[in-house]
Amino acid sequence: MAKRTRAVRWGVPVAAVAVVAAAVGTGPVIAAVRSDPSLPDRTAEQLLADVARTWQNGRMPQMSGTIVETASLGLPALPGLSGLSGPGGPSGASPASLLSGSHQLKIWYAGEDRFRLMLPGEMSETDLVADGGTVWLWDSAANKATRLTVPAAPEGGHGGGHGGGHGGAFPMRPGAASPFASPFATPEQAARQALQAAGTDTAISVGDVVTVAGRAAYQIVLTPKSADSLIKDVRVALDGEKLMPLRVQVYAKGAAEPVFEVGFESLSFTAPAPENFSFTPPPGAKVEQGTATPPQDHRPEALAEAHDRGRVVGSGWDSVLVTSLPDVPAQDVPAQQQDGKGRDGMDVTALLDGLKGAATPVSGEWGSGRLLRTKVVSILVTDDGRLLAGAVAPEALYRAAGVKG
Repeated sequence: MAKRTRAVRWGVPVAAVAVVAAAVGTGPVIAAVRSDPSLPDRTAEQLLADVARTWQNGRMPQMSGTIVETASLGLPALPGLSGLSGPGGPSGASPASLLSGSHQLKIWYAGEDRFRLMLPGEMSETDLVADGGTVWLWDSAANKATRLTVPAAPEGGHGGGHGGGHGGAFPMRPGAASPFASPFATPEQAARQALQAAGTDTAISVGDVVTVAGRAAYQIVLTPKSADSLIKDVRVALDGEKLMPLRVQVYAKGAAEPVFEVGFESLSFTAPAPENFSFTPPPGAKVEQGTATPPQDHRPEALAEAHDRGRVVGSGWDSVLVTSLPDVPAQDVPAQQQDGKGRDGMDVTALLDGLKGAATPVSGEWGSGRLLRTKVVSILVTDDGRLLAGAVAPEALYRAAGVKG
């Protein structure tokens, strides 16, 4: 039976916050913060406990600001990525576009169900506006406004906010994904992923006090112990007063500047004006009804689909994703995908051809294929139809390629 197109995704392995706390007591090296008159001394263990409490209470302070994401991953220009966008996502909000250069996200936050996110484009903007009872998604490039219905939280779930468990406004919590398919990660989301992924294979220390968006901040530094990791360290800046993440930086080995950074450029903890949460579709705009995507999808079929994307060899910083290359016979592809594009608008065939063209021929006991290495990721496409990727040295990919599964 022909295989279906599989989405190839890379990510950091995520564990529970408790794993981080346990790791502090057993594995990682803990160092005290250097003295600085602007902030009281805190150890790494204390800061981890502080941020865990902040996340557990589920509250973010009222604020407004501008988040800037900057990436320089060293990826070559690959065909097939130009049309990539999240399903149901705003026009121009391409994950591929966030792999290089700088991008902004503006935020106004007054509560779980009163917030506004604005993703500006070159000649357009996308806004997500929640006013306590209604959620709007505005895409100026498409001149389209979508009034979103938020699914009720499952029985016993954490709907939160005034709409929790009853539909209504989307509850925006620390670290939660936004209810539209934006590829932009906030400092909160990036910090949560980094800290939850840290385990006994990570040395955790505290760096110098830094200034982010005009505010003094502690730095938690996560350093992989593995020699195979391409990542030198991950630095999480926490606001000295609010103890919320202000910035996350990823440094590659041998790099003086971060290869990835997301953080606040400006930030105010003054309550935003009410008019920031008011939205009326402009005259002539197309108005639609839609459903907000839950931040986490635990449906059995969704989990089965995620499992089908591939398997992981290794753990922690040494994790390598192993997946089969998509085999897309015309008779097995839905009509809307017979143009050679995947579900996310990505031209899978062109992407793979471009990937192979940019890679270097390699071979070994594991077989043969083509290798693409960047500052923070290595990708191996084998001649027997597999794709392996990880933030590791090529040798780790070769070992994973030799593991049959």
